[in-house]
Amino acid sequence: MDVAAAPLSEYTAPKGAGPDEDLLAVAAAARGDRRAFERLYRRHVGQIYALCLRMTGRHDRAEDCVQETFIAAWRALPGFASRSRFSTWLHRIAVNTVIGRQRGLAARLEMVTDEPAEVLDRRAVDDLPALDVEAAIATLPDGARHVLVMVGLYGFSHEEAAAELGIAVGTSKAQLHRARALLTARLGLETST
Repeated sequence: MDVAAAPLSEYTAPKGAGPDEDLLAVAAAARGDRRAFERLYRRHVGQIYALCLRMTGRHDRAEDCVQETFIAAWRALPGFASRSRFSTWLHRIAVNTVIGRQRGLAARLEMVTDEPAEVLDRRAVDDLPALDVEAAIATLPDGARHVLVMVGLYGFSHEEAAAELGIAVGTSKAQLHRARALLTARLGLETST
């Protein structure tokens, strides 16, 4: 199944595609129809890539996460219960993929060096100019960035984000506050209080 042979930027959702078309394609793909799964891939790859890019802050890692997300979705399709929309289910797989990869990366970096992985990542991105919001988001610490992307950009509730990230609801709220404060400072915005 090589549905990602072309660059991600070439894929856009077909006009008029929606949840009903997703349900039909999911049913066919769950029975092994690769073309139906390719339609789902093409319909959702842009959104999943954007989510992964915002959470990882790096194109190469985002592309890897997109591939892993769709592989995991293909394998899990027979168990998709349609209690939620396919796109919501796919977003959850993507979030779990990003978090799992980042935990694995942090563990590997800690084995190589005595310095915490977050310090290494921060040094790499602190040299980037804060030219736009996306670049500024990429410089946020993982916890703050994850909550900002999930709650602030994708509309997850704090309860949903906390459950996905394995943190307390209060921590999710604190991380969102932290992310907004850091973005305000990095973008040079003034707040009125």
